[in-house]
Amino acid sequence: MSAVFSHGRLRLYLLTLMSEGPRHGYELIRLLESRFLGLYAPSAGTIYPRLARMEADGLITHTAAGGRKVYEITDAGRAELDHRAAELATLESEIRESVAGLSALAAEVRRGPAARSRRPIDDLERHVARLLTEVRRLADSERAGVEALRSASTVVDTARNLIRRLPR
Repeated sequence: MSAVFSHGRLRLYLLTLMSEGPRHGYELIRLLESRFLGLYAPSAGTIYPRLARMEADGLITHTAAGGRKVYEITDAGRAELDHRAAELATLESEIRESVAGLSALAAEVRRGPAARSRRPIDDLERHVARLLTEVRRLADSERAGVEALRSASTVVDTARNLIRRLPR
């Protein structure tokens, strides 16, 4: 999975899910799995520490119901959502793109090798297109600094130079 949930973005998305109503931890896991069409589900070891941190930060509270902790967003959590609305819109877009990419890949895998391209150039073109998509996503990201873009450029240049050295 790409870094859709890097740099505090899972926290932001959890706040979004809790803004829809109180949730228990496994419900949040299932909601994320559903939003990713079953292709991604965070572990309890990913979710529960974040929930504990969010509660310590005053963004959520919990009550006990039926032997489970039910988490609810606080006014501070809603304020963070409001403050990060633009980032949330970008995140939602990236999630849609990620789900579309994962779905296409899963469909290709389900079709099996016989349904895939028999020409190696077709596979290579798909890989290059995916690389270009990731580089564009990095370049469009507000979080990408000059160094990250330079690093991506170095990776692409290195790949090009290696291809040039291949026997013809």
